[in-house]
Amino acid sequence: MLRVTKLRYGFPIGLFLCFFLDGILGQVFPEQLFNYPYSMSSYLVVLWLVLSVYFEDPIKIPLGVWAAIAGGIFDLYYTGIFGIFVFVFPIVVALTRACFKAFPINFLSGLLVYFIDITIVSGLSYLGNVAIHITSASFTDLLVYSLAPTLAYNLAVYVILYFPIQRLFSRLKN
Repeated sequence: MLRVTKLRYGFPIGLFLCFFLDGILGQVFPEQLFNYPYSMSSYLVVLWLVLSVYFEDPIKIPLGVWAAIAGGIFDLYYTGIFGIFVFVFPIVVALTRACFKAFPINFLSGLLVYFIDITIVSGLSYLGNVAIHITSASFTDLLVYSLAPTLAYNLAVYVILYFPIQRLFSRLKN
């Protein structure tokens, strides 16, 4: 149960900021993120959800619900098609929780789990887009031109933001 703490209000505000920062970064740095044939996707929302799984104890946040809400808004706002991320984000939260039952929670194991999460987000969104005929790119093109740069960018963002977000969560929980 989510007690009345600063986290109750801080978590949705952080999720909302990450949601808009994903779009703002794409608008401010289009040449760096989308330089043909390569494209990087910013998944700050996924980073916020994953780090919330890491740092939520002992306060339990209903992350599955928040992930579905964020996925639905992400779908409608950024892609215009409802349905891909509304399922992908809760899957990532469930996968992250399952991984941390097996791994200790620390920076390096978190980096590995985040690597897996970004790969799954990119792969499932690709499969969803292929299924509804939005993309015709091959799987090889996805790996070389989209997934590799996306992983590099998002893992760098993870390394930069891990400790500040950890401090923010510890402040919000107290």
